Amino acid sequence: MPEAVKNNDINALYQKLNAIAQTGLTFSKDVFDTERYESLRQIATELMASRFDIDAKTLHHVTESGYATPKTDVRAFILRDGKLLMVREAEDGLWSLPGGWADVGDTPSTAVCREVAEETGLQVNATKLLGVWDRNLHGHPPLPWHVYKLIFLCEETGGSLAINHETTSLGFFDINELPPLSLTRIVAEELEVSMAIATSDRPTFFD
Repeated sequence: MPEAVKNNDINALYQKLNAIAQTGLTFSKDVFDTERYESLRQIATELMASRFDIDAKTLHHVTESGYATPKTDVRAFILRDGKLLMVREAEDGLWSLPGGWADVGDTPSTAVCREVAEETGLQVNATKLLGVWDRNLHGHPPLPWHVYKLIFLCEETGGSLAINHETTSLGFFDINELPPLSLTRIVAEELEVSMAIATSDRPTFFD
């Protein structure tokens, strides 16, 4: 079995175990069940820490409470003269679509338009949902959270290109000449499928 597949399986197993523990801790009324769910969460944390370069203390700080659900990442697909707008991330020096976590209280389209304004200086409208991607299934590096990625086709309505503290550069790229990608945020498959849907009548991708 390829190493990347093993890593994805372990990452998904951690996410499932942690979700069971988190949900159990939320609803359990029995002290012994609470202890069992705490132990399950600890086992999941040790599994993740032993396989990947993430220490157990860091994983402990990303745990949440309440019923466990996937997190939502929104990304903007903006074309100008057939080329795709991408941002260079300050965190790793690699390239991605403008976007980030959706905030509580935002609609998905509001979230992606806000992220574009913050990261690029452009004002946009979201015009089409190009895809809903399960991050676990498409070659991204492991994360503690299960994430759904929503990619929206957006059209420019105003503003001007400008970087901020999260981005160090901006540029428009041919889909066949992409810069080095920030794989934790975006992979080539997502960009290629999104381009095909954005420029045709193909339906929205999901899963």
